Amino acid sequence: MRQGSVTTQNITAPCFAVLPIKAGHIVDNWPEILRLATSIKAGTTTASAILKSLSAYPRQNGLAIALRELGRLERTLFALEWMQSLELRKRTSASLARGEARNALARGVFFNQLGEMRDRSYEHQIHKASGLNFLVAAIILWNTKYLEASITDLRKNSVTIPNDIVKHIAPLGWAHVGLTGDYLWNMKPPFSPDRLRPLRKNDLRNAA
Repeated sequence: MRQGSVTTQNITAPCFAVLPIKAGHIVDNWPEILRLATSIKAGTTTASAILKSLSAYPRQNGLAIALRELGRLERTLFALEWMQSLELRKRTSASLARGEARNALARGVFFNQLGEMRDRSYEHQIHKASGLNFLVAAIILWNTKYLEASITDLRKNSVTIPNDIVKHIAPLGWAHVGLTGDYLWNMKPPFSPDRLRPLRKNDLRNAA
């Protein structure tokens, strides 16, 4: 290899561990791994509870070592698929972008980007976090219903919107939401759940 040249081996070398996977630990503890997976799938326990129990041991037992080696194997297979599949990289990047957009929405709603949890009690922190999740879910539901109505209205007016484009639209925008002021919950709204406010036609035409 000439000096200064770049090969696939140079690029991918940092992605793979030097030490081989210890498959013997996985084989020896395979029945325990199956029982653990069955318990999690059946709902009799949670993954977080299992991790907490395994971390409580003074030293790692055989099951913990087997799970670690199995995780290394899964990450290796995923890394190989990641490098080979352009579709997988696009789908993963889109999911990460949606996650970041959701976090940005939560930060915006939380006291207008200046929120701080100053309550030291766990109960009060849980109440604030639950309220934040409730508001975020309400905004996402609002956006979803009006995005659906907007797309339907545009299609009725002969505007072509392919489904391949629609599936990439996330209802996470919040520029139209007034974040400051008082939140008033009207228990008797003027509109039924199936009735929406009139769409802003001018905005829709500009968007089209």
